[in-house]
Amino acid sequence: MTGPVRRSRSTEAFYGRRKGKPLKGAQAGVHERRLPELKLDLTEPAPADLARLWPQPVASVRLEIGFGGGEHLLHRARMSPQTGFIGVEPFVNSMAKMISGLDAEGLTNIRVHDDDATQLLDWLPEAVIDHIDLLYPDPWPKKKHWKRRFVSQVNLDRFARVLKPGGRFCFASDIDTYVNWTLAHIAAHPAFEWTAQRADDWHRPWAGWPGTRYEAKAVREGRTPAYLGFVRGS
Repeated sequence: MTGPVRRSRSTEAFYGRRKGKPLKGAQAGVHERRLPELKLDLTEPAPADLARLWPQPVASVRLEIGFGGGEHLLHRARMSPQTGFIGVEPFVNSMAKMISGLDAEGLTNIRVHDDDATQLLDWLPEAVIDHIDLLYPDPWPKKKHWKRRFVSQVNLDRFARVLKPGGRFCFASDIDTYVNWTLAHIAAHPAFEWTAQRADDWHRPWAGWPGTRYEAKAVREGRTPAYLGFVRGS
């Protein structure tokens, strides 16, 4: 008997560098101490009931891919203690910053993965995620690098597999070509439907949106953020 079929990953990484300046002081200590506690072990099978990943009962599970400094992830975890969050961030300095914030606030409803998000998506069981956030991902602006954009047919297949029917996928970007790219890929995918109901919906942040430093920088530089919401069909 063979095991479950795993979708092959691209040979191109979906993220850039892994490390910035060396971690120092308290942040380095917190990162070294807490990361092993928070990091998911993908060498073991995922539990059929994902709620077992958190020390307290959770009513839903939300995944954020590429959380950067963690402003959005920490805000959502703070506002929704009944939700279990999985945050993915390969960049060591960003992971350390988020973990420092988590530790300072005593949050217990976040688990993390510090490598390629496709590894995590392939590890997860089917139909276990209520919500996926992909916020300001690397746009890979040069056309020769577009194959490295995270939104693709194969990764939308991954999203469709792990999302529950009626689950949501939220995408934000300030790069017009990536917004158009995402809409085109969604339109071609049978599992997803764009939820916009009015012409200006895609320029209106979602309820409870805290904003991010990257978003503020984009606005200062004259770029208009877009907020796209999609639902996984039944």
